[in-house]
Amino acid sequence: MSIAHVLPSREARTEIPKALRRFRAEGAAAEPVVFGSHRRPEAVVIPFELYTSLLPAIEEIEIARIVRERQGEQARPLSEFAAELGLDAADYE
Repeated sequence: MSIAHVLPSREARTEIPKALRRFRAEGAAAEPVVFGSHRRPEAVVIPFELYTSLLPAIEEIEIARIVRERQGEQARPLSEFAAELGLDAADYE
């Protein structure tokens, strides 16, 4: 699916009721509403049915981002975490 038409924000407001009718009639296959300032794509309104089918992929992308961030962190000893919490790691050995 390519982005054929980007609406200015003002025009998108008037398009939403029409889009809802399309979404009800066509479901996930309905064309989304793409809009933004100066006709640059900045946001999109999609059918809820399509959104719910995309949620697992969105969650996977977010999890992958978190994993990449954490992989870049330096490993720290457990004693540092214990000290931050005011605990003495020796009490738990």
